[in-house]
Amino acid sequence: MSEAPASGSNPASEPRPIRLRDALHKARIEAADRTGVVVDLRDAEVARLEILNEALDPLFAQVPAKIDLFERGISNGETPRLWIDVVAHVVMGRDKRIYRFVQDTRYGRIVLAESHEVRAIVDAVTDYVARRMVEREQAIAPSKAPEPIVEQTPRRRRGGFWIFVLGFVLGAMALFALALLASLKSL
Repeated sequence: MSEAPASGSNPASEPRPIRLRDALHKARIEAADRTGVVVDLRDAEVARLEILNEALDPLFAQVPAKIDLFERGISNGETPRLWIDVVAHVVMGRDKRIYRFVQDTRYGRIVLAESHEVRAIVDAVTDYVARRMVEREQAIAPSKAPEPIVEQTPRRRRGGFWIFVLGFVLGAMALFALALLASLKSL
């Protein structure tokens, strides 16, 4: 009698089945590799933003200390940003080499400048800072002094009551005269 092959085929000729533990180990290694690449990209973004931040130092050194409009700093989040003030910041573009200077408005985010060059973004930020400072000056500048409001009290009319009485008497006499004329005509 010949032996029938077992339910499986020859173990030496087939690759060993992958165990879940081995698959998990392989997936974890791949995820760590991807995470390392993402971290490297984020570090590169932060480094580029730090270069821009250092290039902006001379500009912000000229801003008077009494002006507190600008809060410059780099935020490390999912998307690193170099904040200029509360509504404007620089973020790296999709290719991680282009700077995008954007401003948040009530109508959405608008791009104020976009360039690969640090100098172009520094110029755009300089223009933005100057416009914001002028807006601030106009907002707090005293306008023409308002005229003092002098409240005038209405004059009391003397005899206002007596004028009313005189008008009432004259009206009554006119009606009496009209009624008298109408009765005389009918006679």
